[in-house]
Amino acid sequence: MQNPNLIADIYNAFDPFRPLEPGDPFYVVCNEVRGNDNVLRELGRKIERSNQATCQLYTGHRGVGKSTELKRLKVDLESKGCRVIYFAVDDDIDEEDAQYTDILLACTRHVLEELQNQANPSPLIQWLNSRWQSLKDLALTEIKFEDMKLETQISQFSKLTATLRQVPNTRQKIREQIDIHSVSLLDALNQFIAEAKRTLGSKLVVIVDNLDRIVPMPRSEGRNNHDEIFLDRSGQLRRLDCHVIYTVPISLVYSNRAAALRDSYGDCQVVPMLMIRHRDGELFPAGLAKVKELISSRVSQFAPDLALESEIFDQPETVNRLCQMSGGHMREVMQLMQVAIHWTDSLPIPVSAVQQAITRARDNYRITVDEADWQKLAEVSVAKLVPNDGDYRNLLFNRCVLEYREIDQNGGSSRWHDVHPLLESTPEFQKAKSKLPSP
Repeated sequence: MQNPNLIADIYNAFDPFRPLEPGDPFYVVCNEVRGNDNVLRELGRKIERSNQATCQLYTGHRGVGKSTELKRLKVDLESKGCRVIYFAVDDDIDEEDAQYTDILLACTRHVLEELQNQANPSPLIQWLNSRWQSLKDLALTEIKFEDMKLETQISQFSKLTATLRQVPNTRQKIREQIDIHSVSLLDALNQFIAEAKRTLGSKLVVIVDNLDRIVPMPRSEGRNNHDEIFLDRSGQLRRLDCHVIYTVPISLVYSNRAAALRDSYGDCQVVPMLMIRHRDGELFPAGLAKVKELISSRVSQFAPDLALESEIFDQPETVNRLCQMSGGHMREVMQLMQVAIHWTDSLPIPVSAVQQAITRARDNYRITVDEADWQKLAEVSVAKLVPNDGDYRNLLFNRCVLEYREIDQNGGSSRWHDVHPLLESTPEFQKAKSKLPSP
């Protein structure tokens, strides 16, 4: 007899917004269909081998699995004796209005909270005390700083970041106060970090996740807020006296600022999609099998005896279609599965349910494409590369264009781009492609 909660269990197994923790049975190693991408080697090895503090950037499309990989890196580095502080900035910044000072405060808060038992927090407490009058006037609290207990004094950094994120009308005033004294805050934070490292007797690594979600906001002269944060303030971002990894928006990595970004941080590591077809459009069986494995790893926890292609789905073509329409994007697989299950009364999942999921996802992507961008998408589908242009970068940021990496015959990897499969069958895309000159 089938478990009455089976469909609900499977539905919840495909939560698209929950990064997997290390050791989670849902995790599937995908390096071989990602051009041998390996976060433990790409980021971890530099930290292991360097005798000086390093600062590295990590990027990829939203939902591609960066957080899951960074959590794996944390555990791996800890197993090798490092102290690792990982945090996602969701509770510290507003992704639609973020500046460097917000990131500095977030780093200060998390490092202080994590290491307050390994070092004397007095440098940071003294820094905050000297700014207290101006910050108190911004309605943080009416209590005198010196009257607070140490734990309460430390918690004021959390109040600062919470106010920055949640109270827009005081946000800029707080930033102005912090920005004027950001150099002295960095000095105080580094003094605290230095003592903590001496106490720990090990390397300290700070991983700052979800900065890639910061929405691009235009500034003057063709620049945007990403330039201000990661380039104009690169010196400060690199000044933390420990190993640091920042996630960064993929659109910045493929902009005309790429050389400046490399000069400041070195090579940026990019997490590509799972490649399910070659750049010539031919199906890549290993990639398709890997996406099916992603689905099986979750389903099998609740229905280990049911065959994926005949009992979970009604036929092989149904699951194949879902996998191919995902474009090899992890979160897309999860979202398509959840919608398909939503439209399923009882197993197996019928082709009609998968088509509902595909249609709804396609409609969402169509909305994000401006009329003038359909021609750009058609050009990308032929060239398999993204030109260095702001409009194309927005298509990358919105996942209308996806990045892949494959191993070449010499053992190296080559990068290429393609239009999201969900958009390829739309009338707008087909019309734009018909206007391209014949090869």
